[in-house]
Amino acid sequence: MARRLERLDRGIKVRSEDIFALNSWREMLYILAPRVLPVLALLILGLAASSYWQRVIMQACMFGLLAISWDLLAAVGMVSLGQALFFGVGAYIAGILNHYFGLSPWLTIPLATVGGAGLCTLLLLPVLRLRGIYFSMVTLILPLMIERIIEATKAFGGTEGLSGLASLPQGLLELVAAMVAVWVALFSFTRMMSTDYGLILKGISDNDRAVMSAGLNIYMYKAQALFLASGVAAFAGAYITHAYQFVGMPVFALDYSIMPIAAAAVGGMGTLAGPLLGCFILVPLNELLRGLGGMRTVIYAGLLVVFTVGLPEGVFHYLKRKYTQFERWAEVEQ
Repeated sequence: MARRLERLDRGIKVRSEDIFALNSWREMLYILAPRVLPVLALLILGLAASSYWQRVIMQACMFGLLAISWDLLAAVGMVSLGQALFFGVGAYIAGILNHYFGLSPWLTIPLATVGGAGLCTLLLLPVLRLRGIYFSMVTLILPLMIERIIEATKAFGGTEGLSGLASLPQGLLELVAAMVAVWVALFSFTRMMSTDYGLILKGISDNDRAVMSAGLNIYMYKAQALFLASGVAAFAGAYITHAYQFVGMPVFALDYSIMPIAAAAVGGMGTLAGPLLGCFILVPLNELLRGLGGMRTVIYAGLLVVFTVGLPEGVFHYLKRKYTQFERWAEVEQ
């Protein structure tokens, strides 16, 4: 008798999807646990960590925002290879406003978020009609072009950058603000993608011609999604600028483009939470391997291959499946 592995939803999952879940504390806790426990775990970890690791967690939060913005664009069919564009533009706007105009970080960060989102949207507006690799190549080229322009014109400090910028409040406030930004972005975008508006965005990725035949302007929706995603990434760039009191050409480095993609591959694409989880795995791992010198890259790349081959669906999808389903071997009649 042949056997196969089948997956079935847990009974509590089936019951908790109905309105009657509100009548049971156990089912309410089942719904709340995946949402509340990660928030509490990250907060406790940040409070218990040393000042060095608090900085690492803050950095992971900013990379997490980059990964969330990448996943949002990918959900609309716009695969970006140049998240450094959004990150760098937000970083430079915040640095310029603080260095030349003396504005405080409480003004430069929101202005850089909105201004960076608007500027990046205008830059990419002419190429929204491109599909697939063509759009991706444009996003990859633009940050490299801006980097070379700054180097050639020596604008905004040239290769030296702008230093001595105003700092954020040091300590827990800086870390907690980064955590709040991550959770607000995650829960807001997750909620948005579950609405009718989010279904339209997903439909553009699945079959844009069908969405156009319904009388909807897909390029307007693409521009809106691009504005939201680039705003989140620009916020991360502005925040990092004031956290390290420096902005320069390195903000357009490929690291800020590669990390979100690697995090999405490790955590799981299409979930928003998956790429965020991938960042909280890869960023601390990168710091732990820093003392190994050149071997760090080899080990880091090897671990990425292990994650990709061993869990092609992503860590988040795997954990979600284990939480909502159980597996059993069932006999198959010949």
